[in-house]
Amino acid sequence: MVIELENDNLQEIIDQNENVMVQYSATWCGNCRIMKPKFKKEATANENVTFVIADAEKFPESRKLANVDNLPTFAAFSGGALKKQVQTNKYEVLKELISEVTSN
Repeated sequence: MVIELENDNLQEIIDQNENVMVQYSATWCGNCRIMKPKFKKEATANENVTFVIADAEKFPESRKLANVDNLPTFAAFSGGALKKQVQTNKYEVLKELISEVTSN
């Protein structure tokens, strides 16, 4: 399942789900557009994780949760806390991050 944020409410989603993966992106970010289908593909393969796409420019409170300062940024939350974040456009790095959050 992939949730595309429509409000700045990422904290609520993190509080309601054990494992959450977030892709922080922006409409102007080319690497974000390249990674988005890969992120969605991982969502179908990892049903025990909630996947969220957050526009880092539209949702500043959500962006603060992972200290985002570059795009694309991927963040793994587990048990309501930030476990790890990476700034990457490499699919293998994204897959490693997902495996870290799913191996609780």
